[in-house]
This record gives sequence, C-alpha cells and structure tokens, in this order.
Amino acid sequence: MALWKETPAPAPAKSGVAASANTVTELLHKVPATAPDSDATRRMPSTGGAPTASSAETVIAAGLTMEGKIASGGDVRIAGRFKGDVSVDGNFRIDSGGRLEGQVKASGVVIAGELQGNIDAAKHVDLLTTGVIVGDVKAASITVTAGSRMRGNVEFGWDDKSTKGTARQV
Repeated sequence: MALWKETPAPAPAKSGVAASANTVTELLHKVPATAPDSDATRRMPSTGGAPTASSAETVIAAGLTMEGKIASGGDVRIAGRFKGDVSVDGNFRIDSGGRLEGQVKASGVVIAGELQGNIDAAKHVDLLTTGVIVGDVKAASITVTAGSRMRGNVEFGWDDKSTKGTARQV
C-alpha cells in the first residue's frame, strides 16, 4: 500500500534534442519580463533609448554589495550597492534602489537611485524622479525630473574651450 499517488512517467520524445528545445522554449515563455522604471524606460542617453547590440552592459544586481573600482569600455548599470569610483567609456546608470558611494566619469549618466559622490565630464546627466545626488555635477547638459533631489553644485552648458581665457583675476 503506497502513501502517495504515483504519476506515470511522461512518454519519451522521438528526439532528445526536440524535447530539450521544447522545454527551453516553455521555460523562456514563463520567465516574467522585468518592468522598466516608470519615468525612464531604461533609457541610455547616447543610444536614443535602446542599448546597442555592439556594447556590453555590466550589471551589479539588486541585493549585491561590492567595493572596489570599475573601469569599463561598455555600459554599466548598478541595481545593488557599490562603493568605489566608476570610469566608463559608455553609459552609466544607477537603478531605483541602487546606491553608489564614489566618483563617476562616463559619457552618459542616468540616476534613478542614490549617488554619494561627483559626476565629472559627462555629456548628459538625467536625474530621474527617484534619483538622489549628494555631490557635484559637471556635464554638457542635464535633465532634472520633478521629485528628484540633489545637494551640491552643478556646472553645465560650458565646455573647457569656451571658459579658457575668460576668467579675470581681481
């Protein structure tokens, strides 16, 4: 007498490869797509809203805490916590709930989380509704969304060429 109900084993497929492909396809369809941030839709400034296929994105996932230094030729996104400086040739993003304590140097910067440090030499900075910056920002252009917070100095719209020779000593 069995204490559990036995279920018959599934019939073997004609080909093991087809069975594996079907299982993988079924699993992929069951994986929920993550919803993008409400006011950002995961936009990166220089790519017009979509990550490029040629650039790689490095992600520090939510729930992960790291300390060190990041230097990358591609895009970097922080959803967890990172302590250290970030230097990126591509775009840099802090997702909502993410936190960075350090300096940022990147082509494009999107802040939806929290930054404790400075942003230097960015072409464009987006400070989103959930974004917080405690530090200075130096960029060619900046967009600040209502509801975001910042404590620090901002310098934008100036390039080094137009400011040289204009300062006078008093």
